[in-house]
Amino acid sequence: MNKILVTYNMFREGFAELESLYDVTFPDDGKDFTYEEVMAVIEDYDALCPMFNFPVNRELLERGTKLRIIANYAVGYDNIDLGYAASKGLTVANTPAPTTDPTANLALALLLDTARRVAECDRKLRSHEARVGVHENFGLPVTGATLGIIGMGRIGKALCKRARACGMDVIYHNRRQLDLNEETKLGATYVSPDELLAQSDFVSLNAPLTPETRHIIGVEQLRRMKPTAILINTSRGQLIDEKALIEALKEGVIHGAGLDMFEFGDYPSDELLTMDNVVLTPHLGTQTAFSRIAMAKAVGNNVIGFFENDRPVSVVR
Repeated sequence: MNKILVTYNMFREGFAELESLYDVTFPDDGKDFTYEEVMAVIEDYDALCPMFNFPVNRELLERGTKLRIIANYAVGYDNIDLGYAASKGLTVANTPAPTTDPTANLALALLLDTARRVAECDRKLRSHEARVGVHENFGLPVTGATLGIIGMGRIGKALCKRARACGMDVIYHNRRQLDLNEETKLGATYVSPDELLAQSDFVSLNAPLTPETRHIIGVEQLRRMKPTAILINTSRGQLIDEKALIEALKEGVIHGAGLDMFEFGDYPSDELLTMDNVVLTPHLGTQTAFSRIAMAKAVGNNVIGFFENDRPVSVVR
């Protein structure tokens, strides 16, 4: 029987079928295995199911001599050494489908919140600092504005549909341009990165983290944006040079930002916490119970599909 190692013990409803078929090891309830604990036992397992923040590096892959598949609990996969995994003939899978709608919804929520100053005014009302009147609390328009999407994969396309429903124009940049039929159906126009930054009222980052996309938004890119523009990030924090963003916000180079991910870990730089024109959320992209259980089921389906060849496997390519 195949042995499966899962590095976290949450959302067990989603793993019911996997547990019925294989010998599955979880940590104690509500806990995660540490890297050292996984290193101590990985040589006995055929499949590894890590959380998105668990490092699957060369050292661990060398120790896992029986491993055949790594089924990541995430749409992203920057925690895995893909090159070395490929050199060992390992399959790497992710969970894009269950993450698409909730992450696109959060991106739109951050866009609307930042544009209309919802969180800012809520804080001020609660502290009795808000001023109410016809000349106060002006926000930015959304309907008729232009959204620039960097990364037109599943989440980018889902966000595009939501933005179009709000009456926004959508332009995008992607590694590969979509075919004309899909562009027409989405109502999105392909442009160069420079054109996107210059034309957009809102810029949303929906690209994976790779060596090429790290700091895809830095000093130069921020200065190409409109002074009224808002930057949204629900992808990976390292796509943005956070120090450059802070300076741009201080100097009025751009108007604001809505951030769900941060460059230096789970928390934003202290300076961002003091800015009224920034809306911050703690990696909420898929933080609904329904989505997280669906992601666990998707992890299980990837493992089962790999070993049984009875269902699709979401292979990272």
